Amino acid sequence: MAKVEYEKRNQIAYITLNRPDKRNAIDTETDDLLFDAWTDFRDDPGVRLAIVTGAGEKSFCAGADLATHVDGWLEGGPGLGRSVLGRGFGGGITRGLQISKPVIAALNGWVIGGGIELALACDIRVAADDIQFGFFHMRRGMHFGDGGIVRLVNTCGVGIAMELELMGEPISAERALACHLVNRVVPRAELMATAEDIAAKILRNPRVAVESAKETILAVAGRPLEDQLRLECLYSYSIMGDPEIVARKDEFLARRPAAGSGPQAGR
Repeated sequence: MAKVEYEKRNQIAYITLNRPDKRNAIDTETDDLLFDAWTDFRDDPGVRLAIVTGAGEKSFCAGADLATHVDGWLEGGPGLGRSVLGRGFGGGITRGLQISKPVIAALNGWVIGGGIELALACDIRVAADDIQFGFFHMRRGMHFGDGGIVRLVNTCGVGIAMELELMGEPISAERALACHLVNRVVPRAELMATAEDIAAKILRNPRVAVESAKETILAVAGRPLEDQLRLECLYSYSIMGDPEIVARKDEFLARRPAAGSGPQAGR
């Protein structure tokens, strides 16, 4: 079973995280598969827009799979941030890959840690009304390093970014809507139809205008995005030498519930 499903229909690329037994957490293999999918989407003139979602109904994405990511960061030292600057989380969509085509996130379940970064890297976010967003990475001694802080500030403002990131508490879909973290909240049964309706309305507009508008919006949001992302990355990954991160990761994995019994809180 492929960890990432990728298909194209009617000028739309559908990218589905397909690890429902792991709450669609992204391990290193999944990250590479996402990079391949995003690159193909970017380079294929036959598709103009992407919709990304998660398999199952419990999670959109539980962030980074802690079993495959944290230990490799521990020995990286202060230079770790520089070593990963070229390609961010989620297959590079959070930092590195330049994609002018619109991307819609259909958030079908828990959005946790790096899953929030992945969602924020998309241009429009539609959430099922019964989902939650978990900022649990702060409890593991980590803060966002792949666009989460930058995009929270740009999208929600400094005050909301401070509250959500520093407290490390989950919020509901309705609270996310009030914070402008998502664009729309709809009944679960209407989630994909709503995403596809938005896609259809974007696709009726000329490609050049749509892609130029996206690029312009990103360019005028505060400082240039790449400058913001570089600073966030350098600060975040420079703290990965803290042994408490591994200790907390090991503690979390030791008490992680069986597959399907609760949210898998990853980064």
